[in-house]
Amino acid sequence: MKTVTMRVTGLVQGVGFRWTTQMIAQELGITGTVKNNPDGSVSIVAQGDELPLEHFIKKIKASPSVAAHVDHVDLKTIPNTEKFTRFSVVY
Repeated sequence: MKTVTMRVTGLVQGVGFRWTTQMIAQELGITGTVKNNPDGSVSIVAQGDELPLEHFIKKIKASPSVAAHVDHVDLKTIPNTEKFTRFSVVY
């Protein structure tokens, strides 16, 4: 089990990015959260086994929403301090 945080910049708000991120996470068995930030970026906390998590990260970098455009993903691995049970859109 591995946990990462991602700060995604680009055209990622108001284009279905959080919802498609949630759908991809659920398909891959990834748990965590996704939320909009006041600066126009999106923050993701993703937790899962190594291989599904790698697939998830690749899909985020490729922009999961057709209307979105990802410019940059700041990715960090963090300690598994919190265990998530599902993937949620946070407001």
